[in-house]
Amino acid sequence: MVFDVVIIGAGAAGLMCAAQAGYAGKRVLVLDHANKAGKKILMSGGGRCNFTNLDTAPHHFYSQNQHFCISALKRYRPEHFVELVERHGLAYVEKAPGQLFCADSAKKMVKLLLTECEWAGAEVSLETTITRVERAGRAMRLETSLGRIDAGALVVATGGLSIPTLGASGFGYEIARQFGLEVLPTRPGLVPLTLSDGWKARASALSGVSVPVSVEHGGQGFAEPMLFTHRGLSGPAMLQISSVWEPGETLTIDLLPKRSARELLFEARAQAPRRLLSTWLGEQFPKRLAQALIEWYPEAQTQVPLAQFSNEALEQWAERLNAWTLKPSGTEGWRTAEVTMGGIDTDAISSKTFEVKGMPQLRFIGEVLDVTGRLGGYNFQWAWSSAVACAQAL
Repeated sequence: MVFDVVIIGAGAAGLMCAAQAGYAGKRVLVLDHANKAGKKILMSGGGRCNFTNLDTAPHHFYSQNQHFCISALKRYRPEHFVELVERHGLAYVEKAPGQLFCADSAKKMVKLLLTECEWAGAEVSLETTITRVERAGRAMRLETSLGRIDAGALVVATGGLSIPTLGASGFGYEIARQFGLEVLPTRPGLVPLTLSDGWKARASALSGVSVPVSVEHGGQGFAEPMLFTHRGLSGPAMLQISSVWEPGETLTIDLLPKRSARELLFEARAQAPRRLLSTWLGEQFPKRLAQALIEWYPEAQTQVPLAQFSNEALEQWAERLNAWTLKPSGTEGWRTAEVTMGGIDTDAISSKTFEVKGMPQLRFIGEVLDVTGRLGGYNFQWAWSSAVACAQAL
C-alpha cells in the first residue's frame, strides 16, 4: 500500500492533521493500536472535552524552547477551531473565562473529527500494530498488521505517557530515538499530589471537600479550587502546580486567597472579642475543614474567646492560613496524569512544518513533543495548531 501521508495516532492531533491533509488532496491513512479513536478526548474535561481556551498564548505552555510553539499558535488560533465546531453545529459552553467545553458529550467532538476525516477522504485504521518503521529514500516504510505501507511522509501523533489504560505508550519516543532525536526526561503533569503519614490521613478524612486557594512554588502561582482526596490533594490548583513541582520540594498554600488572615483576625478580635476562634474558622471555611483545622492544632487556643489571644498567637494562626506549607510525597503518576511533561526535544524539529530538520519525510506533532500546556484547554489547542501547521506543509 502506498499513501502520501501516514499518521500514527488517532487522537486529537492525528485526526486533525489527517483531515487537513486530506482536504489538501493528499491520500492519507491514520493508524492506531486502540480499538476506538480519540479515547483521551472522550475522558477529557469530565467527559465533556475542554477543547480550547480563547486566551491561548505561548506563556501558557512549558517547554525547554519557549519560542517553539509561537508560530503554530499564531497561524491556527482558538477562533479558527471554534468556527469548525460551529460549522458542525456542536453546542458548547464557556464554563470558566476562555475555557470552552462541549455542551453535552465529548463523543460529539470525536464524531466531528472522524466526520472531517471522512469528508476529506482520509482513512482511519484502528487495532493496527506497527512492527517496524524505516527510512526508504525520500519516503518512509512501515511494516504493520495490514502489511507493508509506503508513505511519502510519516507524521507521529502518538501523544505522551499519561493514562496508559487508554492506550498511551512511549512508541513515539522510540521512533524519535531510532532516528537520532533526543527525548527530554518525561514526568506526569496536571496530576493529583499524594501525601504520606499523618497528612495523608488528614486529607483522607476531608475527602471531597473543595476550597478556593492560591498555591505557589518556584515563582509560579495559581488561584484555583483545591480538592482533598483519599490520597492527598487534587483540584485545578494542585493539577496546575504539579507541572512545576518536583519531588522533595515544599508548596505554599494560601487558604484565604486575596484576603489577609492577619487583618481579618485582628478585626474580629476588636469587633467581637467574645467570639471563639472555632466559630470564626467556621465562617471562613467549609464545616469539615474548619473542624479539621482545630484538630490539627489542638495546642492552639481554639475554644477560648479571641480576646484572650495575644498578637503573636493571632499572627501564628494567620501564617497557618495564608502560608500553609506542605511537602507532598509524590504524585498519582501516569495513571491519572492528564499530560506528559517533557518529550521530544524541539531543537531538532521545524516550528513551521514540524518536520525533522534534514529529514522532511518524518514529522512529529502534539503532545509527543516537548510542549505542554497548562490546565484549561491549552493542550487541545496545541494539538489543533500543530496538526494544521504540519498538514499545510505536507
